[in-house]
Amino acid sequence: MIETLEIPTGKRCEFIDITHKINTVLKKSGVRNGLCHLFVPHTSAAVTINENADSSVPTDIVAELNKIIPFNDNYRHSEGNSAAHIKSSLIGQSELFIIADGVLSLGTWQGIFFCEFDGPRRRKLIIRITDEK
Repeated sequence: MIETLEIPTGKRCEFIDITHKINTVLKKSGVRNGLCHLFVPHTSAAVTINENADSSVPTDIVAELNKIIPFNDNYRHSEGNSAAHIKSSLIGQSELFIIADGVLSLGTWQGIFFCEFDGPRRRKLIIRITDEK
């Protein structure tokens, strides 16, 4: 099963908890045991796993990324979004999850975040769920 979700973003840089969206797609698939692959087809966005119990964690990550990779730093790229490309490359465009007994094998405090680095925009996230059968 392959499904594409549209992810609207509202800020230049933000982490959006999409765990519930992925769980909804997984439930719809009916797969009990297999793999869930997420892929972001953009060069200035990403996907990652981190703590979703405390909203200050993704806020802190964005703040630190913005310090390490500032928006303006004499980049050569003419579109003016080199910082977004660098952040996207560091975080990465895909994640792979094990599905066991119909649920994603996430840790207690883990959630899935769509990472926007050049927003606001309407982004895509491709989900592929495979059954182990």
